[in-house]
Amino acid sequence: MQAKYFYYTSLLLTLLFIMNGCKKKEYALPTVKQVLQNDCIKRSLGPNIVGQNIEFAYAIAIPAQKGTLVSAQVEASIPGAPSTYLENNSYYTNGSGQDIGVQVGSPSVNKGAITEVTFTVDTTASTLRYYYSIPEEARGKTVSFTFSAKSSDGETVSYSMGPYNIAKMDIIHNLVVTDSTACYISISDTAVYNLEEASTHADKVDLVYLYRKDTAVAFNHALVAPATSPQYLPGVVLPSGVNNDTKEIKVFNLQDYDLAHLQYGVYVDDLDFQQIDFSRAPDFAINLKSEAGVWAETADGKYKAYIYINSVNNTKKSAVISMKRYTMK
Repeated sequence: MQAKYFYYTSLLLTLLFIMNGCKKKEYALPTVKQVLQNDCIKRSLGPNIVGQNIEFAYAIAIPAQKGTLVSAQVEASIPGAPSTYLENNSYYTNGSGQDIGVQVGSPSVNKGAITEVTFTVDTTASTLRYYYSIPEEARGKTVSFTFSAKSSDGETVSYSMGPYNIAKMDIIHNLVVTDSTACYISISDTAVYNLEEASTHADKVDLVYLYRKDTAVAFNHALVAPATSPQYLPGVVLPSGVNNDTKEIKVFNLQDYDLAHLQYGVYVDDLDFQQIDFSRAPDFAINLKSEAGVWAETADGKYKAYIYINSVNNTKKSAVISMKRYTMK
């Protein structure tokens, strides 16, 4: 009997401890820290490409009884391009989900790697947006940022972000190609040439654009290498010296956001260029449509590219293309 008593007593105590541990704690409002505080998030997505922006939102606040905000600044490990700036508007989101900006300071000033805003209104809280314009000097490197702020009571606060990889690739948008005229595409120059220009840049022409309506085969819009079989260059007489044998891989459903600016959250990054294999790739891509794409590798192996078809026009025998290009050598 005594053994049973101790057993049931122990069991009861165990259950009481479990029940006590499962009790719901009462919610209590967090205590506001009586100091200057800050926080930061990176807003931009996808690869960080030279010439484009990396965007951040920097939030700072101080209790009203402590003082007001005096200044905010960002220091980059690599100075940004001249178009780098810290907004002098503070943003909040209204009931409709819209971002509303309120001017709180003077326009930002760049001093080397530092971008600073001085507050011109008495405010205790602000969220500023920072746009770092990626310079050529940062290509293939990493960049870090130190956000900091000062308040009227003499306090300072800082927040570190990064490091972030800067892509090696180049990007170019909205090149217009037209059958028989502006149809010679240079990946190495990220340019489109007409007949006369192609004659003087013969070694730089990597692809030829053409449009053919063929009842026997779905040819339509095409990007083909100058050295491809004549059956993929019907009616085309190439300028002297235009003979590069560019490898190609046709793809669909790869609407890279940087090139397409559509709703798809898909990005072609440096790693994609490093890993794609052209060892069995042909030197032509026919029957291309809007939102299709072509991976390409130049004959000398120096460049790889992803060429996106933004739009096509059958009547005008033309297309609009955008390109990401990666230097392999």
